[in-house]
Amino acid sequence: MTGTETQEQLDAERARLFALLGRLMGGAPDAPLLARLRLLRPAGGELGEAYGALAAAASVTPDAAEREYFNLFIGVGRGELLPFASYYLTGFLHERPLAELRGDLAEIGIARAEGVAEPEDHIAFLCETYAGLIAGAFPGGAEEAGPFFAHHLRPWAGRLFADLEKAEAAGFYRAVGRLGRIAMDIESAAADLPA
Repeated sequence: MTGTETQEQLDAERARLFALLGRLMGGAPDAPLLARLRLLRPAGGELGEAYGALAAAASVTPDAAEREYFNLFIGVGRGELLPFASYYLTGFLHERPLAELRGDLAEIGIARAEGVAEPEDHIAFLCETYAGLIAGAFPGGAEEAGPFFAHHLRPWAGRLFADLEKAEAAGFYRAVGRLGRIAMDIESAAADLPA
């Protein structure tokens, strides 16, 4: 396997990881997704162990996952956590980080899907966008992935996932928080490596 093939394989795995985080943070997993998650096998290292923990946590029922998601992110009035960049960076929703994100998305040609109510600085949208950039599936391509991560995920997403990992209402989502925190740590460390 050449260095290029190895990098392509690594990028494909990174894209799948962030797509999975986006899916899980965008809504509770349904029965088919939980069944697929239970097939994950632990491997060596922190990331492999986090996948194993997610597989074990996926024994939850879809109804229990839905209740947990509601309590964590929606709630009666408000969920335990607010998974928005603006909130984590300023303490308020719909602030400057959202405006900056919208400007960057417009520059690279990415738009929110029709019918999506959440603002673009929701962690699910950001993870899915990052996954698409890594995979080269979105306008701007892989060369935009690094700047996107640096500006819109790195400053706050690790804290969100760490908060999720220790959230009072978290059961299944504790494992999601762990996976997300470790993914953010790995991406941040890789971004700091010399080119």
